[in-house]
Amino acid sequence: MNQDTDQTSASERDAIKEISDLKRALDESAIVAMTDQTGRITYVNDKFCDIAKYSREELIGQDHRIINSGFHPPEFIRSIWTTIANGKIWRGELRNKAKDGSIYWVDTTIVPFLDDERKPFQYVAIRYEVTERKLAEERIRQQASLLDKTQDAILVCDLNFQILYWNKSAERIYGFTAEETFGRLVSDMLCGGDGQYLRQAKDSLAAHDEWNSETRHLRRDGESISIESRWTLVRDDKGEPDYYLIALTDITEQKRTEEHLLRAQRMESIGTLAGGIAHDLNNILSPVMMAVDMLMMNGPDDDAKRWLSMIKENAERGADLIKQVLTFARGMDGERVQVRLKHIIKDLVGVLSETVSRSISVKYDVDPELWTISADPTQIHQVLMNVCLNARDAMPSGGTLSIKAENIVVDENYARMNIDANQGGHVRITITDTGSGMTKEVLERIFDPFFTTKEFGKGTGLGLATTMTIVKSHGGFINVYSEPRKGTRFDIYFPSVETPSERDAAPSETEMPTGNGELILVVDDEESIRMAAKATLERFGYQVETAIDGTDALAVYTQSDARIDLVMTDLAMPYMDGTSLIRALKKIDPNIKIAAMSGLLSEGQTVELKELGVEAFLSKPYTAKSLLNLIHGLLTPQ
Repeated sequence: MNQDTDQTSASERDAIKEISDLKRALDESAIVAMTDQTGRITYVNDKFCDIAKYSREELIGQDHRIINSGFHPPEFIRSIWTTIANGKIWRGELRNKAKDGSIYWVDTTIVPFLDDERKPFQYVAIRYEVTERKLAEERIRQQASLLDKTQDAILVCDLNFQILYWNKSAERIYGFTAEETFGRLVSDMLCGGDGQYLRQAKDSLAAHDEWNSETRHLRRDGESISIESRWTLVRDDKGEPDYYLIALTDITEQKRTEEHLLRAQRMESIGTLAGGIAHDLNNILSPVMMAVDMLMMNGPDDDAKRWLSMIKENAERGADLIKQVLTFARGMDGERVQVRLKHIIKDLVGVLSETVSRSISVKYDVDPELWTISADPTQIHQVLMNVCLNARDAMPSGGTLSIKAENIVVDENYARMNIDANQGGHVRITITDTGSGMTKEVLERIFDPFFTTKEFGKGTGLGLATTMTIVKSHGGFINVYSEPRKGTRFDIYFPSVETPSERDAAPSETEMPTGNGELILVVDDEESIRMAAKATLERFGYQVETAIDGTDALAVYTQSDARIDLVMTDLAMPYMDGTSLIRALKKIDPNIKIAAMSGLLSEGQTVELKELGVEAFLSKPYTAKSLLNLIHGLLTPQ
């Protein structure tokens, strides 16, 4: 028995000697503390006292939590004790508090010392201060967080122009995640690998350490965007090149606004010039017309009468043309009174029915409760007549001319799709024809003064320019939809002077139908429409994916693992149009729910799409209410 006791004592003495030797070895280089199996401090070296700001007497016998209580979650502390209580070494970083309240970090290794039964009886914590490193890491995290909050895309590249950092805004603007860009050449991510773009950057950075440019970049989905970029070569403390910092600002919307403003300024300049010419022509024609009247009073013979009548007729045509020029140039305010458009439309339909070819059918539909507007009735009649005559000329072989007037409340969603639109109650007049339609290039120019596609002598190019001028002077706006061989639709909006009734007013958010996280795919080549629909749907409880055309939509759909609950697609898109997309989707999943969107939907298209199984149709532009009601109706079980 005494021999066993002696052997145990010898074993303990060996262990204590081993610990003592270890302490002496570590005291010179590390922060050392020892605790018993309950966590009470039994030893600290001078370095531990220095960093903890406690004297040795203040620490010995205290619980270890005197320096690290409350800085780590309870489960984290429990995991440490579980590890070392099982005789295993624990390594990690701990945040501690000194006596004066300062915080410090230590890289810690806790070694359990085991007795003959392999149970810990003492723990040695060997620590190295890493406060500076942790503070630096925290600063980096804070800086990265700030960079992620900026609206600009921020990139960091090495000296080979390979990406090292890609912030959240870069993900949003370009569509690539940070993980996808690391190590990739910057030109591959920004502009589809355009080598000329990168060469320009290199040349400027080599000469000036910076490069500023305004150029077009490509998003992941292939969409072109306008970017203002600022590249800077950052040097280290020794002045040697270290890395490139790139800041990129998406100015696409700004550019669109500038183009809109430039066009308005161009129109104003042309109007000023046209107004001056018209004024001079009026001065020329006035005496001609008066002279003709005087000569007619002198009782000329039949031959002279015929010539004088021809002069008068052509002079009057010139005077009418000048009136249109002046209307376009000045806007011609006219006298504004409260007008009920239904009376003007009925008069217009009567005139059209008598004057257009019998091969053209004239139809109209006017809301009996149509709101009033403040307008010059003569100018409104001119607007409608100009559009209807263009519709007539687009149907030389006959067709249908339809006029519809209705009340509409322009909401935030609707206004997002129209740069000229203001929220509130409007009267919308829709004039649709089944004629030859227009190409996108022609459609972009139809309101330019003196632009016409008609034969020489059959059009002045001022009808629609004047129409736009009058509508804008009344506070309204126009949308036009057209496709070759599919006809044209004009939507003309005039603000109402009536306050929409409670029944007609835009519903509050609490009255709108909401989703339950269903995934909607919105397909449209117009960014403003995609973004407006996405914002609205996400606001009312849906998840949204977007695509810019049919091919992009198919890629998104196939990657979604059939999670998409509804596809909303425009019909007129480049590369693959909406009808082709619908056919392809129906082959993949015959039961997929689809809604078609269009600014111009013919009866033939409607029949074709219904045969393909299209669930519903949404006329563009649309309000949030109509969008949400349509989706709710499609996704709610009947």
